[in-house]
Amino acid sequence: MRLQFIDITIILSYLIMMIGLGWYYKNKSRENKDSYLMGGRSLPWYMLGLSDASDMFDISGTMWMVSLCFVYGLKSIWIPWLWPVFNQVFNMVYLAKWLRRSNADTGAGWLATRFGLSGPGVKASHNIVVAFALIGCLGFLVYGFVGLGKFIEIFVPWRYVQPYVPVSIPPQYVAHFYGIIFTAFAMFYSILGGMHSIVMGDVIKYAIMTVGCIAVAIIAAINLQHQHIVAPPGWFTPFFHWKLDDLDWRNIIPAANKKISDDGFSLFGIFFMMMSFKGILASLAGPAPNYDMQKVLSTQSPKDASKMTGFVSIVLLPIRYSLVIGLTVLSLLYFNKLNIVTETGVYDFERLLPGAMDAFLPAGVLGIVLTGLLGAFMGTFSGTLNAAQAYIINDIYLKYIDPQASNRKIIATNYLVGILVVAIGVILGFFVKDVNSILQWIVGALYGGYIAANVLKWHWWRFNAAGFFWGMLAGIAAALTFPFIFPDTLPLYLWPLLFLISLAGSVIGTYSARPTDINVLKNFYATVRPWGFWAPVKTLVLIDNPAFKENKEFGRDMVNVVVGIIAQLCLTILPMYFILSMQTPLVITLVILAIVAYILKRNWWDKLEN
Repeated sequence: MRLQFIDITIILSYLIMMIGLGWYYKNKSRENKDSYLMGGRSLPWYMLGLSDASDMFDISGTMWMVSLCFVYGLKSIWIPWLWPVFNQVFNMVYLAKWLRRSNADTGAGWLATRFGLSGPGVKASHNIVVAFALIGCLGFLVYGFVGLGKFIEIFVPWRYVQPYVPVSIPPQYVAHFYGIIFTAFAMFYSILGGMHSIVMGDVIKYAIMTVGCIAVAIIAAINLQHQHIVAPPGWFTPFFHWKLDDLDWRNIIPAANKKISDDGFSLFGIFFMMMSFKGILASLAGPAPNYDMQKVLSTQSPKDASKMTGFVSIVLLPIRYSLVIGLTVLSLLYFNKLNIVTETGVYDFERLLPGAMDAFLPAGVLGIVLTGLLGAFMGTFSGTLNAAQAYIINDIYLKYIDPQASNRKIIATNYLVGILVVAIGVILGFFVKDVNSILQWIVGALYGGYIAANVLKWHWWRFNAAGFFWGMLAGIAAALTFPFIFPDTLPLYLWPLLFLISLAGSVIGTYSARPTDINVLKNFYATVRPWGFWAPVKTLVLIDNPAFKENKEFGRDMVNVVVGIIAQLCLTILPMYFILSMQTPLVITLVILAIVAYILKRNWWDKLEN
């Protein structure tokens, strides 16, 4: 264990600060339900943006990205499209403001603005989106819990802790034990202080992470001045062919070739096309019902919702990838000094991040980075927990159990629900093999079942609540059963079948019931103003209000999406070129970034409506 007194002091100070934060905001969060779950919709967009970025800067995802960067090099910038990361661009350009115009408090609440409060399939559609949201939230809680345990295990070997623990912990559950300890801290401040403490905690954590990431980048750059990276030629370029023939690690680190094969990314061209096609459709579906959606709904206005989602990429990507490339460089330069082999003799590349930190970061810097990553876990965990509480309280408890509950009773129920959700997430964490397995299931399977119904809800007037229910049900059922039917197949490659099943359920369900009440559709179209296949509804709205201006911004929105994705890629690869001292690509990237920033300023920012 390399933690020095200063490192331990930094970590403990942060944990105490988070407990104090939850206690400080306790009374403000108790003012009412909206204050607890949404910060009273009074928080500035830039603070919500920082909070959202911090929630995405999680331990598990960063461990995964370092392992990808180590093996795939600059080509690793494409693989997070699995989420897809560029959904933030779609949200920034138009979907965030569409969502915020509804004035809903959860994704399930949003359905009332689209399908009404009664009619065929309305109750079922409400229930299915709540079920999806809770399954997704539990998946992310498990994802963070597993990554945290593996992370802490590197820095605090069990042999130092075991004498002070009164019970015997089997070796395979040591990571889970550590996960439970830090989960308790995250649970305390998020449950006690609600959205106010979550956002402020995320802002503090982002400041700590920024200092730590820059320090790691400087250390890596200094070490690289007198040495060079030994890697395949393809490692140094983001461009690729159908196969990863230029990423042959056989004579360097053979285990890296095995990882490429195990990941299923060898046929990278096909993988990229599948990932891009799925990613575009997933982005058209809008934000999934998790902490990201809750932050959008918590903004003060639709304009602020757009600003907030655009701000996320700016504050997240350069800082996060400074850490990723910095630790990757150190891992490559001193790979023989790292022990990433498991007890079974298998190379676990997810151990690179904690291993490199433990081996190469000096005292103080190690404490700052470790504190930032612990805060990253706590931020992701608390944001996800808040989203789960919002769905259970607003869409189950107040809707079906006690609609007249007093404010005091609602807050007490929020506390109880938070504890139960955390307990279930921890229990499920004991059954997950690693970070990558749960990540692949979430992005490849579960969200695959979400896409069809949620694309149609924005863009097709005839789509109704029955179609939403059957499309979601078909997709979720397939997502839950596919891992058992196809245990050895990458979820992404099953996505087309999953999508077709969900699409069939959506269309058949839609035509099995009458259209949504026309007054509901007119109100939705006039309020949200989506583009798409809305001609019959638009005609009726114009009859009622001849002055109504339809949304003719499809072309401009799509141009801005393409430009925004280019900007996002530039922000991602910029710190990589800088730390690797690749001067020509760095200059080209800066020029491209300046051009696309100018285009977005003129074609997006200046045209945001008040």
